[in-house]
Parts: sequence; C-alpha cells; structure tokens
Amino acid sequence: MSSSTTKPVRSEHSYGLIQGTSAYLIWGLLPAYFLLLPEISAVEFVAVRVLFSLIFCLILLAITSQIRQFIAMFKDTKSMMQLALASVLIAGNWVLYALAVLTGHVLEASLGYFVNPIVAILLGVLVLKEKLRPLQWAAVALATVAVIVLTVGLGRVPWISLGLAFSFGFYGLVKNKVGSKGTALGALTVETVWLTPLAIIYVIWLSQTTGSTLLDSNLGGVLLLASSGIITAVPLLLFGGAARRLPLSTVGSLQFIAPLLQFILGVLVFHEHMPFERWMGFVLVWIAVIFVLVDMLRAPKARNLPEPVEIS
Repeated sequence: MSSSTTKPVRSEHSYGLIQGTSAYLIWGLLPAYFLLLPEISAVEFVAVRVLFSLIFCLILLAITSQIRQFIAMFKDTKSMMQLALASVLIAGNWVLYALAVLTGHVLEASLGYFVNPIVAILLGVLVLKEKLRPLQWAAVALATVAVIVLTVGLGRVPWISLGLAFSFGFYGLVKNKVGSKGTALGALTVETVWLTPLAIIYVIWLSQTTGSTLLDSNLGGVLLLASSGIITAVPLLLFGGAARRLPLSTVGSLQFIAPLLQFILGVLVFHEHMPFERWMGFVLVWIAVIFVLVDMLRAPKARNLPEPVEIS
C-alpha cells in the first residue's frame, strides 16, 4: 500500500527555474572569480580554461555515460567543421571577456551581454532573412542609438561590448546549424578538442619566452586556474537542464540576470567610472531589453526569438 505521507515531487518547472537561475547567477558572478586569480593575461587564461575544460568535460562524459555519443559525433564531418568554426568564435568571445575583466572593463562586458539578444535578432534578419515584429524593430533601433551615444560620449567605439555581442551572436548561429546532433556536453567537448592543440602550444611557448602563469604558479594558483574547467561546464549543464524544462520565453527572461549582476559588480566592486554618457547608453539598452522581454512574453512560440545567452 502506497504511503499517503509521501512528500510531493518538486515540479519540473520548479527544477528548471532553479537550474536556470543558478546557471545565470554563476555567469553573472564570474568577474569576482577573476579577482582571486594570479596575475595572468587574457589569452593565457583562455588557453588554461580550454585545457582544464577538456579534462573536466571528459570526466563528465564518463560519469554520465556519454562517451559513445561523443565518439559518434566525430563521424559527422559537417558537424565537426561547424563545431570547429564555433570553437573559434567562442574562443574569441572568451578572450574578449577575460580581457574586459582583467583590464577593468566589466561594465563593457555587461553591456555586451545586454546587447547580445538584440544582436541575435539583427543577425536573424541579415543572415536568416527573418521578419521582425514592431517591438523587435524598436529594440534594434534603441540599441543602435545607445551605441552611438556611448561612442560619442566616451570618444571611442565600445568595441569590447560589440565584440562580445557579435561573437556570441555568430556562435549561436553556428550552433543552431549543428542543431541537436549529439549532446550539449558532447558539443562543448568537441569544441574544446579543436582548441586544445593551440592551447598546449601557446602555454609551452609562454614557458619558453616570457613565462607561463600556469606553470610558474604555486599549488593554490594552479587549483584556482584548474577550477576554470568546472566554471565552464557546470553552468552549461544547469542551463541545458533549464532549457529542457522551461519555455523559451522564461529562459530568455532569466538570461538578463547575468549582465545585471556584472553591472552591479562593475560599479560596486570594481568601482568603474559611470559618466553621464555611459548611464544614458545603459538606460537606452535597458529600455530595448524591456521591449525584447515583452515581445518574448507576447510571442513565446515565435521562431525568431533570440538565443538565451551563455556567458563565457
């Protein structure tokens, strides 16, 4: 006889919310992780992240019994080439993000990830020939004005923000072409495999020239750098679980947690300067983001919704 006192199972939707929120909280707090690291260049950090991500991903593949699925992905030449291109785009995104945080431009990184969904909408029009709805047009227009305001006010183009938004936008397009071939973990591992030879060569070259932070660090420093592999894979897995359990409109709404946290860290922890022009640019982008969110909620099944952001 079944017990009537059994506790109710938490709904799939609740699990999805917990997973999605956790993923974006980790991505949003990522700049704080950089404060703990030994002094390291952006390019070497990405090389180190690639190496330890591969180790961690292979361990996860073994634990989750996905090794066979992972190996099977190598038989699909077209997908492998697409993932090779994806690896180049995500590596560029990682380098830009690390450069932004390590050089005190966390707010530019935050702006980039606020703008990313709008860039995704724009790429949908230019590359996929999709048609925009009125609120999407308004969001693109406001984001464009915001970039102009920031460029004129700051005396330079916010190239870190635009680089982050467009590199991840094109990364999303390539991943969309790959589709559901293999698992999310398998695809990430393949991308990491493509980057690993370059990462190894770069770390060896550094060790023979200016010195490698990874090879010259003490145990504590190496462990902190090694944790970059965990920080890469864990939120991705949480995000994957959320994407399976939640409507796209809900996941799309959660994505703005990360850049909002980065903005708060940039102002309160990294003490970055916020002149009037930067405030104006951010306000315009935030209004554009509200338009995107309203559009998501009004048309949750539309095909041209922006891809949820995976902060790298």
